[in-house]
Amino acid sequence: MPTPANPFDLSGRVALVTGGGRGLGLAMARAMAAAGARVYVNGRDAAALEACCSAAQADGLSLFSAAFDVSDVTAGLGAIAQIAESEGRFDILVNNVGQRLRAAIEDTGPEEMRSMLETNVTAAYALARGAAAQMKRNGYGRIIMLSSSAAIRARAGDVAYITAKGAVESMTRALACEWAREGVLTNAIAPGPFATETNAAYVNDPALLAGLVSRSPVERWGQPDEIGPACVFLASPAASYINGVVLPVDGGITIHY
Repeated sequence: MPTPANPFDLSGRVALVTGGGRGLGLAMARAMAAAGARVYVNGRDAAALEACCSAAQADGLSLFSAAFDVSDVTAGLGAIAQIAESEGRFDILVNNVGQRLRAAIEDTGPEEMRSMLETNVTAAYALARGAAAQMKRNGYGRIIMLSSSAAIRARAGDVAYITAKGAVESMTRALACEWAREGVLTNAIAPGPFATETNAAYVNDPALLAGLVSRSPVERWGQPDEIGPACVFLASPAASYINGVVLPVDGGITIHY
């Protein structure tokens, strides 16, 4: 396979990022758009999505709104089909949406566990399956799952999330074996602690920062823009021989003793 002049160029590619209206999702969406892709960002708040897309377009980025709830499989598959029809192709899916439940196991019953698995695992599987069907038509596809450093670095009080993200990593490896021969590669990114809106209360807590400093080789929170290049890499021709990999973007927290 010939190497493109710029293997990180995403010009002409069409992407969908779930949960792309803020935080890490928006950072990855903007990074791919800056690399040339036309990127649809998903969320449940249509007005908020339109606002972030307008801001990106003012910066010269091709970001577009795709409002639906990822737990509604019919709506998600319909959105993928609509994007593929209007754009003439569908190349990249970033399964970024995730639900977090920080709760003791005594407060995490079967219903709570089921909800976490539905959002983090089942919805991601359904969207990946639907996206791959579109990608195979052009012989090019990149599916990027979002795991977490919590998938391999467990602690008490987070059982549902840790279980769900472990399942995401196993699913990544399984899907990598399904469609690679047809040009569709599946990988995952495992973020560590990032200073996003969702983590604002934790970022400003001196005690938590001290704990992070003691556990992380880089001794700080990650900034959202630092995840974008990893996403561009896995979405691009540069990653043409990378399949079934979980890429930590965590400052080394998962390897620190």
